[in-house]
Amino acid sequence: MVIPAWNSWQGNREEADNPNTGIGAFRFMLESNKGKSMLEFQELMTVFQLLHWNGSLKAMRERQCSRQEVLAHYSHRALDDDIRAQMALDWVNREQSIPGALSRELAATERELEEARLAGKELRFPKEKKDILLLAAGQLGSGHSSGC
Repeated sequence: MVIPAWNSWQGNREEADNPNTGIGAFRFMLESNKGKSMLEFQELMTVFQLLHWNGSLKAMRERQCSRQEVLAHYSHRALDDDIRAQMALDWVNREQSIPGALSRELAATERELEEARLAGKELRFPKEKKDILLLAAGQLGSGHSSGC
């Protein structure tokens, strides 16, 4: 995969230069990962997809964390058991606040994972979501089966 040079990008240049916009954040991640492999960059993108899906990015924004601070922190972290456990704890809390939220999200994620598999798409993000949700279900002792 070849990523186009930023100077050939046809969008709003101010948006690309501003790390507080989505495009600017993506540009910051690209530039801060120069020299790394595509797999390393893909893992970073998966971490940020999970943070967005989980609501963690929104919570950090509400705590007045700048996008650049969040990027700087997570750009140096691998997707590991600590990140998964924290996200699972978030889902445990969500399930306690909104009963049934976990099972609904798990069912939707299992459908998403199967659809991606059948379409030949990248599976890492939906698989990580499923793993996090199963970890949360296990912490709740709710008896969700893994379906593996």
